[in-house]
Amino acid sequence: MSSSFPEWLVPMAATLTQERFTGPEWLFERKFDGIRLLAFKSGADVQLFSRNHLPQHVPVVRDAIRKLPHDELILDGEITWPGGKTGYHVFDVLWIDGRDLRHLPLEQRLELLKQLPLSGPLQRVEQVDDPSPWERAQSEGWEGVIAKRRDSPYEHRRSRNWLKMKCELAQNFIVGGFTDPQGKRVGLGALLVGHYEGEEFVYAGRIGTGFDTQLLLDLRARLDKLEMGKAPFTKAVGLPRVRAHWVRPEVVVKVGFIEWTVHGKLRHPRLLSVVE
Repeated sequence: MSSSFPEWLVPMAATLTQERFTGPEWLFERKFDGIRLLAFKSGADVQLFSRNHLPQHVPVVRDAIRKLPHDELILDGEITWPGGKTGYHVFDVLWIDGRDLRHLPLEQRLELLKQLPLSGPLQRVEQVDDPSPWERAQSEGWEGVIAKRRDSPYEHRRSRNWLKMKCELAQNFIVGGFTDPQGKRVGLGALLVGHYEGEEFVYAGRIGTGFDTQLLLDLRARLDKLEMGKAPFTKAVGLPRVRAHWVRPEVVVKVGFIEWTVHGKLRHPRLLSVVE
């Protein structure tokens, strides 16, 4: 047995991104809606921990890991309970029989993971090779997709070598204003959008991403013709106080966003299209 076998490792965390991309340097995996679980096997002793180093009591997972033909293992993954059935979705291996694997490129670690004889409830997370993995995630009802750099080592921090793309909600909103551009931005800074609740025109937040330069210029020209002297929102908290312009609520846009905040605002919104 290796005397340096660690009793705990801080798990690597993915950074949330609103970008949607592919490329040969990236691998894509399903993001599961569960609890992060790190498994430490040393001889017959198996310890399970959450991302915050809290012990987890999951006998069916512990016993399955104990049966694996290795004296030492550290696995990283996500535990779920779909329909009440436990599943441990393993997406990384950090240690095998005295060998620290954390410095290896992800691609090499995954090859070693493939060699482990995992069986239920242990499941190896497969790579998603669809041309648009986030569209598959959306259509199949996943929580999202994780993009990981093939050559990345295992880092004990939140890293941009792992990026999480959460599945979006999409909804039409009405533009009630916009802000001036800052720095090198042209056209406008952000759209100020809302939706109707009965007679009330409710402010839902600002949309600052999802534009290209031409769209920024086109929207500014179109909105300038609709400018009015006061905000059209009848129910609004958090409206910008400076560099804001108000317009008649006629332009409709489709917006992708992660969820509604407790204050009724859009979380991580981005422009998908202008609805004509």
